[in-house]
Amino acid sequence: MQHDLRLRAAARAVYDNVYASAQFSFDDAERFVTVEYRQAVGAAQDARSVLAARHEQLLFVAIL
Repeated sequence: MQHDLRLRAAARAVYDNVYASAQFSFDDAERFVTVEYRQAVGAAQDARSVLAARHEQLLFVAIL
């Protein structure tokens, strides 16, 4: 995924937050193409699709 640096950065953010206690670092997970790495990339792609949608506003309800 070296050609899309923004997607890679998003995948790293997902991986680091969700799999903080994982056996591999993000770079190692990328090299070995672990399940966790593939899930992080999928989540980053899904997030990119949602954020790229135009003319839609997401409603977030604050829970206090």
